[in-house]
Amino acid sequence: MQTSATVLTVRRVQDYHALTLVAPAIAERFRPGQFVALAVGGEHTSRLVRRCFGVYEVKSDYGGTVELVFADREPGTAWLAGRRSRDQLDLVGPLGRPFRLPRDPVSCLLAGGGPGGAALFALADTLHRRGCQVHFLLGGPSARQVFGSRMAQRIGDSATVTTEDGSLGEKATVRDVMPRVIEETGADVVYACGPTPLLRAVTQVASEHGLPSQVSVESFLQETGACGIGVCMTCILPMHGDDGLTRMVRACADGPVLRGDRVRWGDLGTIPFDALGAPRVLTEGGPR
Repeated sequence: MQTSATVLTVRRVQDYHALTLVAPAIAERFRPGQFVALAVGGEHTSRLVRRCFGVYEVKSDYGGTVELVFADREPGTAWLAGRRSRDQLDLVGPLGRPFRLPRDPVSCLLAGGGPGGAALFALADTLHRRGCQVHFLLGGPSARQVFGSRMAQRIGDSATVTTEDGSLGEKATVRDVMPRVIEETGADVVYACGPTPLLRAVTQVASEHGLPSQVSVESFLQETGACGIGVCMTCILPMHGDDGLTRMVRACADGPVLRGDRVRWGDLGTIPFDALGAPRVLTEGGPR
């Protein structure tokens, strides 16, 4: 759905910005793991590419609000950070495939890092309503780059925080402490949001412990996506299918939530030669 959303607030949260929009139609339809796409720069801008963000929280307050968390890293996000109350933004959403929820109450490990980890909190609320245990594992380079540590401690059944410089929680990475957290919490499933290297590490550890993992490739989508609806084909990535074949899927339309063990993390940004439909390699002896 495309709508004109009204800015309620824009506030600074550590190294990030939290943008709250009044968008009742999108708030009503949203499911954890989905994302929204915002037009940036105003009506007369030359910036045609929308910016895609996961959703931190939806509320019924003020008629239905949607809150996003993002880093100010380039001209488009800088423009968003400069919005004021009552400004109007062109918003499309909710987009993409959401997290798949467990049928029965289980122990869930939610791993995240950076602003992308904000999307875990809407998921945590839904899991709690299903009777699941929710355990957070959040990390970042420093304390200012770990979003939601206090919220995680408040709403989670447990919360572990790591920073590479030791300024908050344990001096470690998510990869370092995840095996221990899995053992302590008795986790049955792993959900993850955040930078691509974190998703790759989380998937590897989950697989080593025989656990299913669902990851949101929102960060990859932000770096590569242009439309958010599956038309531009700029956010494709390789995945193993049920039949063992590799196919190129769209992070926006086929994701952003994907099975972590199916993503070919080492081949992101490429089209593997063995992918279905990949260009044939030409040699002196002809195509192969």
